Amino acid sequence: MNAISKSIIAASIATASMLSGAAAAAPFNEFTVAPINGTYANFVADKITGNYTEQATFNPDGTFSVSLVWTAGQFVGNKGNTAYQSYQTGLGATYGLFATYAAGGTYSMNGSITTFNFSPGSGNLSLFLDSTLGAAGGETLLGSGNPISGQGTLDPMLSTCQSPSNPGGRGINCGDFGASNSFMLTDAGKSFFILPNPFYSLSFQSGHLNNFTPAGTQTINGSLDVVFSGEPTDVPEPASVALLGLGMLGLYAARRRNKQSA
Repeated sequence: MNAISKSIIAASIATASMLSGAAAAAPFNEFTVAPINGTYANFVADKITGNYTEQATFNPDGTFSVSLVWTAGQFVGNKGNTAYQSYQTGLGATYGLFATYAAGGTYSMNGSITTFNFSPGSGNLSLFLDSTLGAAGGETLLGSGNPISGQGTLDPMLSTCQSPSNPGGRGINCGDFGASNSFMLTDAGKSFFILPNPFYSLSFQSGHLNNFTPAGTQTINGSLDVVFSGEPTDVPEPASVALLGLGMLGLYAARRRNKQSA
């Protein structure tokens, strides 16, 4: 994948994170992973945690668009209670996972609180396996989908948010979001997520927002977790070529290019 296409993908993913709002909580559904290269044993997880960076543009007419890149940090199992280390899963040691997401929607402001709602089908989601940990040529598409629903809330006056308007606040949690997306594995994805088979048809993303100003183009980052749900299905969807919705790393492509040029 060349630098230009990476930038476009990264830009597209950022949208999802922002648009994803407080979606309905999804259950911790188990899935089995077969790590690459045979060095690690298969394991069962029910959540993937990570971090995202996105670029979001807020227009005067109340619409917005985001492109996001999400980087997976850890698999979690036992109903979200057991965090697996890299020596158990290989994630971050011999391979990486990242997703790009793009979406659009509307936003409204009520005092200090801004609410975001994204429009169904307004973007795309793609989940990739990175077998080279940042070097060029290591990306393999595992799954893809499209936004279904999502909502987010920004409130810089939260006690957990330190901002110019709330200097007494502490921390970086200034809001949250959630999003649901259709999800379909590729053949490569079926070799990585081996159970259930067929795999889940939906992905749910939820996380938190650091503080930002909902005007113009902003760079936003925060944590984001992913779970899967929906009736397992093996029927392809029209736009399932593009994962986790989750806006996050237009900056990811730039970081990878910097690594290559270093």
